[in-house]
Parts: sequence; structure tokens; C-alpha cells
Amino acid sequence: MSAELAYLILIVVLFALAITDLIVGVSNDAVNFLISAFGSKAGPVWAILLTASLGVFVGAVFSNGMMEVARKGIFHPDKFVFSEIILIFVAVMLTDIILLDFFNTFGFPTSTTVSLVFELLGAAVAISLIKISHEHAGNLSDYINSGRAFLIISGILLSIIVAFTIGAIVQYFARLLFTFQYEKNYKYFGSLWAGFAFAVIIFFMFIKGFKNSAIADAPWVQWILHHKAQVILYSFVIFTIFFEILKSVFKINVLKIVVLAGTFALAMAFAGNDLVNFIGVPLAGYSSFEYWVKSGVSPDQYTMEALAGKVQVPIYFLLGAGLIMVLTLWFSKKARTVIQTSVDLSRQESGYERFGSSPAARAIVRVWINVSNTIDSITPKPVRNWIAKRFEKKKNKENKEMRGAAFDLIRASVNLVVASALIAIATSYKLPLSTTYVTFMVAMGTSLADRAWGRESAVFRVTGVISVISGWFFTAFIAFTVAAIIAAIIYFGGAVAIVIMILLDIYLIYHSRLIHRRRMAKEEEEKRIKQLEAEITPENVFDKVKETILRELKKVPDILELTKNGFLNSDRRKLKEAVQIAESLKDNSKHIKKEIHRVIHALRDDMVGAAQYYVQEVDHLREIANASVYLSRRMHEHVENNHELFNKEQKADFINTYQLVKQFIDEVINIIVNDEFHKINHMREWKNEILKELEDAKTIEIQRIQNEEVDILSSNLLLNIIAEFKNLVLFFNRALKAHKRFYLHKKALEQPIITT
Repeated sequence: MSAELAYLILIVVLFALAITDLIVGVSNDAVNFLISAFGSKAGPVWAILLTASLGVFVGAVFSNGMMEVARKGIFHPDKFVFSEIILIFVAVMLTDIILLDFFNTFGFPTSTTVSLVFELLGAAVAISLIKISHEHAGNLSDYINSGRAFLIISGILLSIIVAFTIGAIVQYFARLLFTFQYEKNYKYFGSLWAGFAFAVIIFFMFIKGFKNSAIADAPWVQWILHHKAQVILYSFVIFTIFFEILKSVFKINVLKIVVLAGTFALAMAFAGNDLVNFIGVPLAGYSSFEYWVKSGVSPDQYTMEALAGKVQVPIYFLLGAGLIMVLTLWFSKKARTVIQTSVDLSRQESGYERFGSSPAARAIVRVWINVSNTIDSITPKPVRNWIAKRFEKKKNKENKEMRGAAFDLIRASVNLVVASALIAIATSYKLPLSTTYVTFMVAMGTSLADRAWGRESAVFRVTGVISVISGWFFTAFIAFTVAAIIAAIIYFGGAVAIVIMILLDIYLIYHSRLIHRRRMAKEEEEKRIKQLEAEITPENVFDKVKETILRELKKVPDILELTKNGFLNSDRRKLKEAVQIAESLKDNSKHIKKEIHRVIHALRDDMVGAAQYYVQEVDHLREIANASVYLSRRMHEHVENNHELFNKEQKADFINTYQLVKQFIDEVINIIVNDEFHKINHMREWKNEILKELEDAKTIEIQRIQNEEVDILSSNLLLNIIAEFKNLVLFFNRALKAHKRFYLHKKALEQPIITT
């Protein structure tokens, strides 16, 4: 194979990797421009995605053709030959795909700019050190533009602090102005606020979206860029009048228009400026290949001074990239996962939290509480009362707008306006702020100012924010390290190493999809529970409770069947599946327990007596889940560790007790399904018979141990199985009694009231 053909294949590989990188990159960065629209439900999903898609496509088409970060921003191309440059670019693309896909899988938003910069830096440093060691000439500073890396790090810190602080301050005063019951003040200030927001968004679109784009030299763009103050003022006046007409005459909620316009602007700026993060490297590789082919020089001797020049990107590359980005927005499940993380951390109401607590978060919350108490103590009481009234929230039953939304349109518009303004100002002064960091931290700042981080949720939200921020710094470290390692492997391993690394990438992406699929399945279960709880009304509360409890109880027979067959046949796959179902049952029962207040709130005054029985039923469900998890885990671990299985007598006892327990559980479920509570006395007698059988089986096994007839580990396992079978029978029976009492309240309420 000729050298030219070999390198052409590498260029094709680079573009194939670029397509994958576009998909995983957009999945990560979609949170930048979709969080506010999705979180506030500013429109139907299709309308939000269509708006964002138009912004992405326009931004991609008018994207800056001079993608110089990948060409000369991090290293000095004249110090490298063509063969080395291509290795750097391949290493960067392989690393970027793995890294971004990893973050997407676990729903963490990160910066594609930071990942690209530090991948380029890591790969270039690795090749530079190899060159220095082989040629014994020059220093690392001759090859690397290290100042750019330090600029990015400072940009991270600046983004975090400035965006969070400004977002919190603006949201605080916006809430003081509008309050949570903002309908009244919206009549007076809605058009002014919308006009100001639109003026900022317009300013942002031109400063960030068009300043460095392919149409930046157009006279009308130049006029706007040189008359910023006039443009903002004129925009404010014109749009304020326009929105007043829409609001007063056509009764349109102009805040929704602001949120959708902000979504379009951020999406356009993202595509116009961050496209380099996905296709800049392969385009630089393609340019390098063209220069080298024309030179006729050996790839190991042709130095890449040509990369220091400016090259306009062909329009068909931009059109193709824009189309891939739009399709990803519509069809990527991982994009929804990343968005959901940011929405969960900023939602107004407490409830199920994605993150746990951490010592750092607890310390931060305690300090904040002390600071807040100090401020309250020195603030005059009338002022405190006035502020408290401005921040008074609607009750959930009254707040129609917040049904299904994480936060309201006031906060959504503040998110977009503040993020747009900060990014536009930073761009105009050439400050290195990250779009991802700004949008995320503004959303966190506004949620804090809106008192969304109450005592019930603050420690979990702070833990989530700390986790995400830690991930940003981890991005820089891991991007540098992995890119450097891959570059060194490719340098010494040649074509074979490249093939192996590509196959490894494919495997890791496939494996991450399996992980993400399991996470999504778990979240779908949680979503179904939330949906049931959200649909609960005083009229259907009993039916919804029955549906929720039954769906979870029906998992237990499946768990028992899988554990029995898996254990007797040493089938680890079935045992692992049983463990997964049991853990799903445990997680869901925990969530049902946390959301128990929703059911209680749905009960009318004459239904309150039923609440205690529902609480009992949920407690019994938790115990059933714990027994199922312990049982399936112990049996799975026994087989996984290749321990001795049951002998003939133990096996017979296990099968006998299993059948008794499973038949009992099946009958309990059948009674609840058909409301056949007249059988409950029979079930009590049957329960006592099964418990006696289980005690007899335990006694017999203890005798076997005394006679040294059995293996210690298998005996321990059988005794544990019998103990968990006993727990299952007891708690299924208790759950049945609790549900009967819950059901009797329903029947009592259905009886007609007889008057004389």
C-alpha cells in the first residue's frame, strides 16, 4: 500500500470519527440551549426542538470557517511533520469520543471546548517529548502554546464564579419584581421585561453568533457591531411596543416567545462557535493531507507551516455537520439524560433527588444557613416580611403553570438573558468563558435565588453541582492524559495500534450504551411512578395506589422464579437478572416511600383514615423489597463464587419451601387484583402452615449441620433462604391486611348517604 493511500484512509477514519464525535458532542452540549425551554415547558417538545434545530442549522451554515484552534491554537505546527500531525489528530478524535460519551452516559454536562483543547495539548505534548528524546533538540516550550491551556483553566474558574453570582443576583431582583404569583405584575412589567430580554438576545446573536462567522464582513453586520448601544436601545423600544400589542390585544404570553427566541440564539451561537470542537480536527487533517500531497515530500520530512494560514471551510462540510447535529437533537436519548440532570438540579420543587449527600455539601449548606440567619437578624422585620411575601409560592394544587414544569417562565427567561449577556460580553472582550459552564452555572444561581434549594433538597442539589464541577476539571485532566497515552501508543504501534484503538473505541461506546440503557430503564420506571403520582386525584387515589403497589408486588414471583432456576442450573445470567429486578423493586419502593406525601395530599378530609394504612402498606413493600434483594444477591454470589451446591436432601427442601412461598405470594397478588378480601382468614391460616413448614425445614438443616452431613456454605445459604422466605410470607400477609383496610375505606366512601 502506498503512503498516499494509507494516509487517505486515515483521513477517512478521521471524518468517520468526526461524525461520531458530532453525535456525542451535541448530546452533551444540547443542555446549553434546551434546559430553560424544557425546564419551563415553554412549548410542546416538538416546538422547542424545532426552534433549537433552526438555530443549530443556521449557526452551522454561518459558522466560522477559520477553525484555527485545531490548526495552531495549542501547538506550533511548523515544529511537526505531516506524519506526526496526523497521529496527533487521530489520538484527539479517539479520545474525544470516549470522553464525551462517558459524560453523556452518566448525564454530566461538560465542555467540548475544554476537552478539545486538552486533548490537543496532551497528544502534542506526547509527540513533542518523543521528538525531543529522539532528536535531543529543543524544549517543550518550542512546540507547545502553553499559555492557551492556562487561559482555558482561568476561563473555567471565571465562568463558574461570575455566572453563578450574576444569575443569582438578577433572579433575586426579578423575583422581587414579579413574585411567584406574577400575573398581576406581568400586566404592568411583562412587555418591558420581554423587550429588554429580546434586546439582550439580539445583541448576543450578533456579538456571539455573527461576529466571527462567515458573514462577519457583510456591511450590515459591521454596522450593527459598531453601533451596539443604538441597536440595543432601538431593539428594546421596538420589541417592548411589539410585545405590548401581543400581550394586550392577542393575549399571548410573551415570556414563552422570549424563552423560545433565547433557545434559538443560544443554539445558533453553539453551532456557530463550537462546531470547531467536532469537525475542526478532521478538517485540519484534511488540509494537512492536501498540503502534503501537493508538496511531493516524504511524510516524515514535510513540516506543517501551511497550517498556520487561514482556510475557508467548504459549505458542504458545514451543511452536513448541521444536518447531523439537528438529527442528534431529535433522536439522541443521551441528550435528554444530560438535560435532565441540569433540570433536576434546578427544579423548584423538592422530591426525588438524583444525587445523594456529601460531607462538602453538608458543610456548605450549614455555612449558608448560618450566613442567611445572620442576614435575617440584621434586616428590619418589615423588610423581611415584605421579601418573604414576594417569595411566597403558590400551592401545587393552585399552580397550574407549574404542573409538569421544573420552574416558571420568569426564571427561564432570566436564565437565557443572563447567559446570553455574559457570553456576549465575554466574547466582545475576548475573555475565555465556556458556553456550557455559563449556562449551567446561571441555571444553578437562579435556582438558588429562587429558593429552590430548600432545607429538604439543598444538600442533594449542592452535591450534584459539586459533582458536575468536579467533572469539568476531571475533563481537562483525563483529556490530556488519555490523549497523550493514545498518541504514544499510535506513534510506536503504527497502523496496528490505530486499528486496535478504533476497535477499543467501538467496544467502549457499545458498553456505555448498555449502561445508559439500564439507567434509562431505571429512570423510565421512576418516571412511571411519578406519572402515576402526578395523576392522583381524590377521585382516583385508591385505584392509583392499587396500580402502583401491584406493579411492584408482581415483580417478586419473577424474582423467585429466576433465582430458583438460575441457582439449580448454575445459570449466572438468570441470577443476575433476578438481582437487577430486585434492586429495581427496592429503588422503586424507596421512591414510593419518599413521595408518600403526594398520596396523602390527594386524600379528602373524609379519607384521612385511609392514610395510615397506605403508609403501612408502603412500609411492608419496603421490607418485601429488602428480602428480595438479600435473597437474590446471596444466591447469585454463591453461584458466582463457584461454591458447593445443595445436595439431594437440601435441594428437595429448597424446592418444597419455594413452591409453598410462591403459591402463597401468587394468591395474595390475586386477592388484591380481584378485591377478594373475604379470603383473608384462609390466608392467615395458610400463612401459619407455611411458617411451620419453614421452621421444620430449618430444624432439619440444623440437624444436618450437627451430624456434619452438609457443606457449611451451602447450609448457611439454605438457612438464609428459609429466613427470607419467612420474611416474604410475613410481609406479604401484612401488606394484604393493610390493603384490605385501605380498600374498606374506599367501599365506605362509595356507600350512598341515606337521609330521612
